[in-house]
Amino acid sequence: MKVKIAHSMNNTRFALLLLLIVFGLMACTGNTEEPAVLRLATTTSTYNSGLLEAIVPDFETQFNARVDVIAVGTGQAIKLGESGDADVILVHARSREDQFIADGHGVERLDVMFNDFVIVGPADDPAGIRGTTLAADALRAIEEAQAPFASRGDDSGTHIREKELWIAAGFDQYPPGDWYLSLGQGMGDTLRFANETLAYTMTDRGTFLATKDSLPDLEIMVGGVNIQDNQDDNLFNPYGVIPVSPDKGGAAELANHFANWLIAEPTQKAISEFGMEKFDQPLFYPNATEE
Repeated sequence: MKVKIAHSMNNTRFALLLLLIVFGLMACTGNTEEPAVLRLATTTSTYNSGLLEAIVPDFETQFNARVDVIAVGTGQAIKLGESGDADVILVHARSREDQFIADGHGVERLDVMFNDFVIVGPADDPAGIRGTTLAADALRAIEEAQAPFASRGDDSGTHIREKELWIAAGFDQYPPGDWYLSLGQGMGDTLRFANETLAYTMTDRGTFLATKDSLPDLEIMVGGVNIQDNQDDNLFNPYGVIPVSPDKGGAAELANHFANWLIAEPTQKAISEFGMEKFDQPLFYPNATEE
């Protein structure tokens, strides 16, 4: 009996010791609550470029949160916000964003950052557009040459701007011809397709630079090496963050924290530095006005 009692006491002491260790660790880590979940619907460029992977962990640590990123085209991201399947959206199609607010789906839009669109294509440049100043002129030349052009075709911010530029070039949203290839794909897949088929396409500069190593046959034709080279105002590409309206039942408070964190000086600084080490230029330029 003594042995059994002694054995039982040893087990009890061991269990108490484990509890002390667990509570000690919990005290050291501070917050013991389960992370709150924030559903972020955003354009593929913020994801494919690696920006979110670089900056979001800081938010998760500060607010004991887990950010579930849904990377889709801007049109789809906005629809997720409208249906209440996202708590906050980070997108880049200003007219759609303003309509989202006007329709009561979002709280407010805050400027976060910008980059620019560029037209890329094969090195032999069959349409002869290299160095063209205006994107509409370049698209007109591509149509005249009947050179392959790969469109995202997915109602993304890039696709929306591309359609606007075709209209500026004198076409009704889409030019006719089997040389125009509407893929219904994200930016990364569209770039890979253009690289494999030696087609032109339009992309945001950040995604192109971030994935350039896997696109050996594509070069920037319109927009230049740096954003400062881009003289076409129609290629300006601003991004805004919009917390979804609280009446949709999401994580409204956390969404507001996320929006304010994005425009805060430390995050803006991190955005300004992202890409500098590898590309000697940021992939996005911060432009928030912190309130």
